[in-house]
Amino acid sequence: MSDWDGRRWHDMGGQDAGPVPMDGHDFALWEKRVDALMVLCGQKGLFTVDGLRRALEDMGEDAFEKYSYYERWIAAVNQNLIEAGAYSLEELAARMDEVARRGPTYGEAQRDG
Repeated sequence: MSDWDGRRWHDMGGQDAGPVPMDGHDFALWEKRVDALMVLCGQKGLFTVDGLRRALEDMGEDAFEKYSYYERWIAAVNQNLIEAGAYSLEELAARMDEVARRGPTYGEAQRDG
């Protein structure tokens, strides 16, 4: 006999999760950009909602404990864009290095560029 109830680790539907916070959340600029990126890429046909959900579920249980909501979403967007051939891991790494060299803040990047 198995204890498995047919749910994967991320399926919390119907389980008691405590009260839902109803206070407002002021989104950070990068969170708004993740949301905009998801909408734009979806409209361009680079991925689907199903593709995003699969990438989120494939991250594993630790990601849901370790990362914030938008950190998980940007990782799922990135995974889908790589799978769509929008860029490679090597191209992403090179661009990230380029951005890191600009400085740790937006202000520093503007002074140097």
